[in-house]
This record gives sequence, C-alpha cells and structure tokens, in this order.
Amino acid sequence: MVREKIRVSTRTLQWKCVESRTDSKCLYYGRFILSPLMKGQADTIGIAIRRALLGEIEGTCITRAKFEKIPHEYSTIVGIQESVHEILMNLKEIVLRSNLYGTCEAYICVRGPRCVTAQDLILPPYVEIIDNTQHIATLTEPINFSIRLQLERNRGYHIKAPNNFQDGSYPIDSIFMPVRNVNHSIHSYGNGNKKQEILFLEIWTNGSLTPKEALYEASRNLIDLFIPFLHAEEENFHLEDNQYKVSLPLFTFHNRLAVIRKKKKKNSLKSIFIDQLELPPRIYNCLKKSNIHTLIDLLNKGQEDLIKMEHFRTEDINQIFGTLEKHFVID
Repeated sequence: MVREKIRVSTRTLQWKCVESRTDSKCLYYGRFILSPLMKGQADTIGIAIRRALLGEIEGTCITRAKFEKIPHEYSTIVGIQESVHEILMNLKEIVLRSNLYGTCEAYICVRGPRCVTAQDLILPPYVEIIDNTQHIATLTEPINFSIRLQLERNRGYHIKAPNNFQDGSYPIDSIFMPVRNVNHSIHSYGNGNKKQEILFLEIWTNGSLTPKEALYEASRNLIDLFIPFLHAEEENFHLEDNQYKVSLPLFTFHNRLAVIRKKKKKNSLKSIFIDQLELPPRIYNCLKKSNIHTLIDLLNKGQEDLIKMEHFRTEDINQIFGTLEKHFVID
C-alpha cells in the first residue's frame, strides 16, 4: 500500500493505493483514493486527472512497416498464413516501453517454417517488449521473412493518412496511450458546511506503465500545463488589457509579424501560449506537434508552412485568423 501526504492550507490530503493487480502482461489495474476533499473538489480533480491520464502520457508504438516487393496492403505472401493487412494489425498490438525521443528503427529477420512473435523483434537497447509472446505471423514454408519497422514515442493516437505508402512501406494506426481506461467516482460524507468528499480513481494500463507510474506521470504533466498561470503576475500580462493588444494587417502571418516587431511587442507575444487562444482541438494538436507553443512561434510561420503540417487544412487558416481577431485589435 502506498501512502503520501501533501500539506494543503490547514488540511492534510492523503492518497493511497487500495488495490493493485496484474490481469495479464498487457493489462494492469490500480485503484486509488484521495481524501479529505471539500465539496466539489473531487469532481474537479477527477475530470482533470482522467483527461491527463488518457491524453498527456507518452507511449511507444510501431508506426510503419516496410516489406520487400509487396504491391499493396491486402496482398498475400506465399508461405505466410496471414495477409499483409493482418500482419500490420498484429504489429499494432505489440506493447513497447522506452525512453525513446523521436523515432528509431527495428527489424524482423527470420526463416520459416515457424511462428513469428514479438520476441523476434530486433530492437535498440533502450526499447523493451512487454509481452514477447504476442503473435505476428505464421510461416508455413522455408522462406525468409524480413520487415523493417519504424518506432515512435508520442501521445494520443494517430490515424494513418490514406495513400501514404512509400515503396512498400505501410503506415500503421498508432495508439500511444499507455492508459487504456480510467474511471472516477465520488463518495460524500458529513452534513451541511462540513460535508467532505473522497475521490476514487480506477486506472487500467497496457503494461508499459503501472497505474501508479501513470498517475504520477499524468499529475506531473497536468501541473506543467498550469505553470504559465503561476508566472502571469510576474509578467504583468493580461489578454484583456489593451496594453498588449496589437494591430495586425489582414494579409500573411509574416506581414503581421512585421507590424508587431515595429511596435516592439515581441517579448509580450512570447508570453501568449496557443493554449490561451481557444483554438479547436484538431488545429491546436497540429500546432503543438509542429513545436508551435506561443503566439510568436505561430506568427513566425508562413501560411505555406502551416498547410504543409500533417492533418492541417486550408480552411484552418481562416479559423486561426478569426481567433486572432477575437483576442487582438485588427486594422
């Protein structure tokens, strides 16, 4: 049982793990409680931590596989029981754990007849397979079977783009989320103004992280998202204050940046994070994946640069313009 104490005002919050089990190599379960909380706080924490557990933790996946002389994804290979599509689906299910940054390569090189499993993956030393028995393919004849794989560490999930096939290289839908499911529930006790709450959290992971590790990682990432607000007073910056509203022409992002620089507002723009612009989730995710975190990062990009981003559409430019008009004075 894990027990931690955190001093909050005059109250002591206490969290502990009340149940922990391993259902399989790729399914861990943990149940936690946090108490005592004042009325309404349990729901606030529960919703935030659930979203952080599902969306803010990074995982490692196989994102691309390259076969030799395969015309299309639904081809069959002589001597292999599964089709190429079935092999890709099996590769998608393999659970990995790593401290990888960016992408790297892995390989499978075997000769049949035999059953090919995750144990046959040739991986870099910093990548670990959670379940070596996960099935990939069945070789029924004495043939050579080789695949080049691309591994990536990221968050959320990525859907493969249609027609994104390169000389026998096939993209794979990637679920980077180590947390498979989260439930939170609330128990209230006491009467009137003395009413208090207990928050219950249930976490299921894919085995690459334990529920306790996932809870720690999600909490740390959630705190990081709120750090800019802690410095808001130090920067003396408020969006609603006309002191930092700038005039932007309705042309390209480069023209907007030129006007802003002339007015020496560059430092203030570094303090505006795109999180504050209330962009639609898809556009926000596209920008974050391209390392665009602040308004100055956005204004430094040309329209051509934005359109080249994955999953970004031409009409999204107008959406961004509309958002900027909402927050700034436009000439």
